[in-house]
Amino acid sequence: MALKGNIRHSVCPWCYTMPLEDLIIAAKEMGITSVELLNPDQWPLVAKHGLTCAMANATSLRLETGFNDLSLHAQLLKDYSLNIPKAAEAGLQNVICFSGNRNGLSDAQGLENCARGLEPILNVAARHNITVCMELLNSRVDHKDYQCDHTAWGVALCEKLGSENFKLLYDIYHMQIMEGDVIATIRQNKKYIAHYHTGGVPGRHEIDTTQELYYPAIMEAIVATGYKGFVAQEFIPVKDPLTSLRAAVQLCDV
Repeated sequence: MALKGNIRHSVCPWCYTMPLEDLIIAAKEMGITSVELLNPDQWPLVAKHGLTCAMANATSLRLETGFNDLSLHAQLLKDYSLNIPKAAEAGLQNVICFSGNRNGLSDAQGLENCARGLEPILNVAARHNITVCMELLNSRVDHKDYQCDHTAWGVALCEKLGSENFKLLYDIYHMQIMEGDVIATIRQNKKYIAHYHTGGVPGRHEIDTTQELYYPAIMEAIVATGYKGFVAQEFIPVKDPLTSLRAAVQLCDV
């Protein structure tokens, strides 16, 4: 497809029940230049087809178990110290991370724990010009008890760490559920956001007229902030998957 070039398009493969290489080939034909949330052993496959992985995995730990758990810091440091250099060597720019579930932690203590675990990893990231991105997820519907569930908490962590190598992955679907006011939030916090995900609300399905968000306006607001990164489609299709993906790319290509 002929695209305008203002939005760099990506896609998350977990939403699609098809072989990864088939999705990569189809995505490339649509003008998508990234397939993301891939493990290190999958990065060469996207490179083989001339695409990148705009948001890479760097640990096998699940999102419920993240940086707010002090007992995991040694494992996380080992994993990220191993895979951040690999990501840089592969020409990648971002790796994902998660706060983990609260499990009784206050937001203040969870933030302190996350900062403590992330600081040594950000030293590694700085040496390799990699950005570590913590994803904002909703704790109302999909990820009960997840700690990094509001933009303000994520921004507070960014400010505490004070590193250009730590930013937020702003998931539009999740933050619409938690707080709404998406466009104003993006404008106010643009310097802390390094990546975006989509998804229809309610249901996390197609970003079409069946849901409450108007994605062209959101994309225009993102472009207006001067953002040069990727926007990844992360909805679970209920119609033909590739037809829905193509329609979503066209809708977001403002």
